[in-house]
Amino acid sequence: MTMAADGARHAGLSGSSRATAFLALFVATIFLSALLLFGVQPMFTKMVLPVLGGSPSVWSVAMVVFQSLLLAGYAYAHALARYLPLRVAAPLHLAVMGCALAALPIELAAGWGKPPADGEAVWLLGLFLVSVGLPFFALSANGPLLQAWFSRSNHPHARDPYFLYGASNIGSFTALIAYPLAIEPLLTLRDQSRVWMLGFAVLAGLIAICAAAAARNASAPSRIAAGVAAASASRREIWRQRFGWIALSLVPSGLLVSVTAHISTDVAAAPLLWVAPLALFLLTFVLAFRERMVPSQTVLACLQVFGTAMALLPMTAAFPLGIGLALHLGLFFVNAMICHGALYTRRPDAARLTEFYLCLSFGGMLGGIFCGLLAPRIFSTVLEYPILLVAALLCRPDLSILSAASWRENRRSLAILAGLIVLALLINLTILPRSWLIVGALCLMGAMIAFWRKPQNVALLAMGLALFSATVSGALTSGASVRSFFGVHKIATSTDGHFRTLSHGTTLHGAMRIANEDGTPFTGRPEPVTYFTMEGGIGRAIAAVRSRQGGRLDTVAVVGLGAGSLACHAQAGEAWTFLEIDPEVVRIARNPALFRFLGACAPDARIVLGDARLTLADEPGGKSLIVVDAFSSDSIPSHLMTREALALYAAKLAPEGALVVHISNRHLELRHILARAAADKGLVTFVRDGRLMDSIDGPRFRQASIVVAIARDEAHLGTLAEPGEWTRVVPDMGRRPWSDDFSNVVEAMLDEMRR
Repeated sequence: MTMAADGARHAGLSGSSRATAFLALFVATIFLSALLLFGVQPMFTKMVLPVLGGSPSVWSVAMVVFQSLLLAGYAYAHALARYLPLRVAAPLHLAVMGCALAALPIELAAGWGKPPADGEAVWLLGLFLVSVGLPFFALSANGPLLQAWFSRSNHPHARDPYFLYGASNIGSFTALIAYPLAIEPLLTLRDQSRVWMLGFAVLAGLIAICAAAAARNASAPSRIAAGVAAASASRREIWRQRFGWIALSLVPSGLLVSVTAHISTDVAAAPLLWVAPLALFLLTFVLAFRERMVPSQTVLACLQVFGTAMALLPMTAAFPLGIGLALHLGLFFVNAMICHGALYTRRPDAARLTEFYLCLSFGGMLGGIFCGLLAPRIFSTVLEYPILLVAALLCRPDLSILSAASWRENRRSLAILAGLIVLALLINLTILPRSWLIVGALCLMGAMIAFWRKPQNVALLAMGLALFSATVSGALTSGASVRSFFGVHKIATSTDGHFRTLSHGTTLHGAMRIANEDGTPFTGRPEPVTYFTMEGGIGRAIAAVRSRQGGRLDTVAVVGLGAGSLACHAQAGEAWTFLEIDPEVVRIARNPALFRFLGACAPDARIVLGDARLTLADEPGGKSLIVVDAFSSDSIPSHLMTREALALYAAKLAPEGALVVHISNRHLELRHILARAAADKGLVTFVRDGRLMDSIDGPRFRQASIVVAIARDEAHLGTLAEPGEWTRVVPDMGRRPWSDDFSNVVEAMLDEMRR
């Protein structure tokens, strides 16, 4: 080849218009790839939700699967970029994209049936891998692979291609924002899958064009070799760099899973609430992967210390939901900004670009595995969250975690602080009254803020505050926690010692009297309290339907067991069946040392384990009454309120049977959702809003409830259909009914705001 020809080959991007077009091609391709990559996550997870009871843990496991597939894709991209020339790597990757395209459209894999009664997480991992593994793997490789191809071109910006990561994360951010606000409310899951497949085909074509353009504008081999030589370093230094990259990506990834679980447990397991933390997570990459980060690391460090101190205080649990969410989401954003800013400052030469992203992905997977799979089995409460908050304090750029000298310089002050914290904990456990415990926690918070410029001291104080807060919480609410795939169940004793309570997340799910007003043990028949009193909405509905059917209910199915309170609404001769998805809840309700509702009131009641939609389908029909009282903290699984769910309930009810649904919720108005779905089956809907008529009786643990009663004819509801406490809900036929293929949480939120 002549010198003139060689010069012409490597002058492909000499003109500004060609360079701009080349850059635009890569930016558009990376953007579309990220858009599809993060669009499939909420779409497919929503498909899976009905199979596992709408549990927010489904999203936690989904994050682990996606992070693991992302790691596999990054490892594949690293191998292609490092060991194969472009003329071989490009056709190979296009072949992988073609195989993934042949596996579309995205849908639940056939043959997986019902999940097991135990080991739900492992079963779910397999379902994700079989159903969406290959397309997600192919997509995940595109970001680092395209950046590597770009870095080997003769484009003016090829030496530092990390800005393209911003385009990738903007695409991801766009997908996550668009899904709950535009895609979910407008398209069914089937339509979403078809549109996604079309986008995947377009992307495959763009990647082919990128490969051809990169080959035409490849940089001289001498420049690539120079970049590799410049990236060389000692083996010890290389492994120190890798460890730093992994650690700085592990912490925000773990926080992402734990914060998302907290939000979706208390409101609803829905894409709208899944994507908020993930969108913030991706936004931090966009803001941090740039030369001048705003806000500065100094401002972020100050906000981090104050936010961590507030989050670890025991009083934070009493904050209103809006304030609590703002605190935890804001702190998560700050922590992710600090970690990702530190990653950008430690980025290597472009020759090691794919290795850098591989380490980031590996750290992200470790964080997801720790919070999504290991923590629920290791801890009985959500201890991973404070652990990661403390770890985030050690990720500040002004602290070298790996430097022994940094710790030696502060060993005296660290020893003094450690001694003070140990002394405070000992005093806390022995002689201080409860009112002083809060003072101690506030003192530790003040010390954290005072030492905010010294990361080691702040981290040690944060550990002390976390331990102190855990001790305070234990002192104020004696009890035990039990954790399962479906969440944390807290068994506690009321402050007056008269009731034993069962809570899930932030919501009370049952209580039983254990002591009389004079303090003597209560040994009589348990009385249903909280939302399940005889005079409350559920109690009145059961009594009215029983009266309408001649004073006796032949067969009753109850979705959701809780502490077993509803068992004491059963009467002799009635056959009651409880459908419960969580094995730990069954163990709690059956333990007479904890709750006696089942043993004292309905010892012959059947308990069927599994998701109610699946287990009810196997139950015989002709039910006199079906009661739906299924909650995950304050959230009602949406797949129990869809058109398909109402069709199942109607099929299992006797001709004059009735359906009663407990829909109390702090954030969603659900009566219109149910009424619209019921209307499609020709059912009538009545509602009793106890917030407007019930007085909350603290000493008797009575709580106001919102209850819906549904039947084929209003006459089948007996006295409930008469003028009084119950009101008929006229369905809005202009609404789109919720189905397994469609739901709109934003609509329910707006209804609650307008109420």
